[in-house]
Amino acid sequence: MMKLRLSTAYITAAVLLSVSAQCPDYADYAKTPQGNPSNGALGLPFMRPEPACRTFNSTAVEKVIKDMKARLKDPDIARLFENTFPNTLDTTVRYFKEAENLAFIITGDITAQWLRDTANQFAHYHSLLGVDSELATLVKAVINNEARYVAEYPYCGAFQPPPESGLSPSHNDWADNVLVNPPVDNQTVFECKYELDSLCGFLKLSRSYYNATNDASFMNDNWFTAIEQIFRVIREQSQGTFDDNFNFISFYNWTGTAGALSPMVNNRGNGEPKAYTGMVGTHHRPSDDLSTFAYLTPANAMLSVELTHLAGMLDATGQAQNISQSAKEWSTRIHNAIWNTTVREDVFAYETNGFGGRYVMDDANVPSLLSLPYLGFLDKSDPTYIATKNVLLSNKNPYYAKGANFRGVGGPHVTPWNPWPMSLISTIYGTDDDDEILQSLYLIVNNTAGLGLIHESQSIYDATQYTRPWFAWANSYFAEMILDLAQRKPSLILKDGKSYTPA
Repeated sequence: MMKLRLSTAYITAAVLLSVSAQCPDYADYAKTPQGNPSNGALGLPFMRPEPACRTFNSTAVEKVIKDMKARLKDPDIARLFENTFPNTLDTTVRYFKEAENLAFIITGDITAQWLRDTANQFAHYHSLLGVDSELATLVKAVINNEARYVAEYPYCGAFQPPPESGLSPSHNDWADNVLVNPPVDNQTVFECKYELDSLCGFLKLSRSYYNATNDASFMNDNWFTAIEQIFRVIREQSQGTFDDNFNFISFYNWTGTAGALSPMVNNRGNGEPKAYTGMVGTHHRPSDDLSTFAYLTPANAMLSVELTHLAGMLDATGQAQNISQSAKEWSTRIHNAIWNTTVREDVFAYETNGFGGRYVMDDANVPSLLSLPYLGFLDKSDPTYIATKNVLLSNKNPYYAKGANFRGVGGPHVTPWNPWPMSLISTIYGTDDDDEILQSLYLIVNNTAGLGLIHESQSIYDATQYTRPWFAWANSYFAEMILDLAQRKPSLILKDGKSYTPA
């Protein structure tokens, strides 16, 4: 069904031009095959919106699509890349104005900006920021908007449109009847679950922009205030639940009251007790689900990596050496705590509590244990990673499931029998074995329910059953993985077998 809406179109000279067009709501558009099928065995459809309905245009992105379509061996993989690589720009740039240095990016079918999702939605464009100034200006505006969010609400991970946009805030049923302390403004905050990886996402987007452009102008007052707030959260959430005299310590509380759809955080909103280890606790996982134990290993791994990058960026620009020093100290402390407190019998625990409790599992959402090489925490050849991966991709992981046509890691966010394609992408990043790569790749390619987009999860029982036809982060992660293979394993997917790097 078509409906009239004001659609943002091409960005020329970094100015967003609004045009009135008959554009389908992409949440509906993505539910059924569109466009002409590929000439591959699967005949995957073309799922990009019409040009006038795309929310941002990048000539650099279009060039990469053209290059990859010409070089990919498999027409169905080429079509998947063609659909997924531009999906963030095609569908999720809800507001952008260069003069205000502000941009609002939605996740897909949810009209809110998640710090975590946004960083990952743009991750596959980083190499293009140095050659496409308009794309770089967009990302810089995203960073500035997120800096304002983090500076005010560092414990929150999902946000409403900035007031300058004129866009109305969205109502979130899952935030109804939820009490948060410190309190939040629902005109600014969409949801205030505390997820450590959200702060990591903000750091990742900042350093990726700087590494690609060498432009440090995003380091304004908003940004430095946000960085200070991140260190505040690190200091607060690394503390144990009790001091030596059993005085209770709490800095953040998230409680579902009667009638709330979201489940209450344990212990009256304060989470499971934890003892000091050097790691940083979190109340929720990257999936938005409750943590079992506070110390989430992959989120801490990502934090350790991003703090090292933060220090390097500050050193390179000669700014805030006190922050740089703190970043180095915390990165080392967290890194050592992960190795010293989460590994047993050469296997990482997903979560620990500092009292000896450990949960061996994985969740598909990144950061995950499977994604440790992707995060830059360790090399894919690390023996502990290999041993951990072998456990995670087996029935020793409660959230691993295998069916006749699909298998992988999921999580409690959907059900244990609905693995996520995202877990297979992480698996590809975690191996150099050609057979393992191709097996995982074609499990993804063959399981889009004929839609040519990467879904959130896929049933192991029924190939037509999946969740979220439009999930921008999953599309970006797939395209990022294809570009990675084009560099390190070109003979597997490219016709000429020669490495390709977009620039």
